[in-house]
Amino acid sequence: MELINENKLYNPLFLSFILFIFSFLLWLKLSKHKLQNLPPSPPKLPIIGHLHKLVKLPHRSLRDLSLKHGSLMFLNLGQNPTLVVSSTDSLKEMVKNYDVVFMNKPNTTAANILFYGCKDLGFSPYGDYWRQVRKLCVLELLSARRVQSFQFVREEEVDAIIRKIHEAAVNGDVVDLTKMLMAVSSNIVSRCVISRKAEDDNGGIHFGELTRRVMVLFTTLCFGDFWPSLKWLDYVTGFISRLKSTFWELDLFFDQVIDEHKEKEAIDETKDFLSIILQLQKDGLDLTQDNIKAILLDMFAGGTETTSTTAEWAMSELLKKPDVLKKVEQEVRNVAKNKQKIELNDLNQMKYLKCVIKETLRLHPPVVFLVRRGTSEAVKLGNYDIPPDTTVFINVWAIQRDPIWWENPEEFIPERFENSRVDFKGQDFQFIPFGCGRRDCPGMPFAIASLEYLVANLLFRFDWKLGDGETAETLDLIENYGLTVTKKVPLRVMPTIFHPST
Repeated sequence: MELINENKLYNPLFLSFILFIFSFLLWLKLSKHKLQNLPPSPPKLPIIGHLHKLVKLPHRSLRDLSLKHGSLMFLNLGQNPTLVVSSTDSLKEMVKNYDVVFMNKPNTTAANILFYGCKDLGFSPYGDYWRQVRKLCVLELLSARRVQSFQFVREEEVDAIIRKIHEAAVNGDVVDLTKMLMAVSSNIVSRCVISRKAEDDNGGIHFGELTRRVMVLFTTLCFGDFWPSLKWLDYVTGFISRLKSTFWELDLFFDQVIDEHKEKEAIDETKDFLSIILQLQKDGLDLTQDNIKAILLDMFAGGTETTSTTAEWAMSELLKKPDVLKKVEQEVRNVAKNKQKIELNDLNQMKYLKCVIKETLRLHPPVVFLVRRGTSEAVKLGNYDIPPDTTVFINVWAIQRDPIWWENPEEFIPERFENSRVDFKGQDFQFIPFGCGRRDCPGMPFAIASLEYLVANLLFRFDWKLGDGETAETLDLIENYGLTVTKKVPLRVMPTIFHPST
């Protein structure tokens, strides 16, 4: 028997079969390798891959890695294949050729629970429902006409913060401007969306605190998002229970607000966003209660910190550059000369203020990463193979500091936007603080309207200097990473009432 088995090993047909199998497996391996011409990648660790690179300020650490490995860089975040895009040219190629391929966002645990199974605009997959909600937001809720109709809300809320700062100035007190800017921003958004304040006049916490909890949960480590087999750990750590607890509070709050709106059936000429949505639903728009609640949360989560954070960075950069502060103050005060308050039309004449806002958004984009998720289709990008289901991190922060496009990119120089056609509407890929492509932010007109009016009034009403003995040289601009990148140390300032005659 052994002789027969041994003879079989030397049988030509048997040897041919073995050789065929070996050749086929080798071909598969080589073909796979050939197809997987991945972008460069730094060394990774077992299990976690490159997650350790994202510990502190990931937008900065990934920019530094891209300088070494290239503007297209491949990472493994846990078990998630991830492409990091850090250049204008690569981004432009991606948007122009594969915008639809990369239309979706990662289906995270937090998004699924908090946004009613991703029924909002931000996380819903690309398709008929997404197009319907996008159309609702662009044409009905966030159009230029609608944004202008809420100018009275911006005026009332900014006047409220001006009164508080005025009182502090009279008493010679130092002001926590960070806290005040968050309150006014939250109230503007909340009143426009549901006709309620997020923070009361005495600093009490209402819906604003719930919104901030949502922001924190979105930046909390979720094991299941990186290692699906370890999702049970999210129950052990209490992360799932915190998500569900916050969701139940949100759900109860939204149900109460929606019921109140339905009972009132307000007949005011200027309706809030919720009233508009309910009227459209009544007229036949196919939206469920959960759809509406998810869209409302989108408005709060996307609109609150954008204005407050950018205003804080703008004031910080101005206090760091007294000459720039003086220049923009003079423009604002000259345009609004002999007026009791800044009017909407005045903002169109404040060209340098607009440059200050743009330069702030360039150095400090509210969202430093645009995150996308590829479909089942593999694509070719920059001569590299991008596998299906690859998550994409577009490093907005790095792109907007690229020395190829920006002279002295680390410096705050508003003059770079004078006589420049570069704008933040998503067509100039070197400047995308509100995103680009089909997934750009529809709330951009709302955010800019609030931001310009708020900063203009701060500069019109008061002279500013740093509090607590700080100087322009010692002012700390260290960042704190979260859903938005904020200033780590709150901005404390000493306001002085501006008198035109002096």
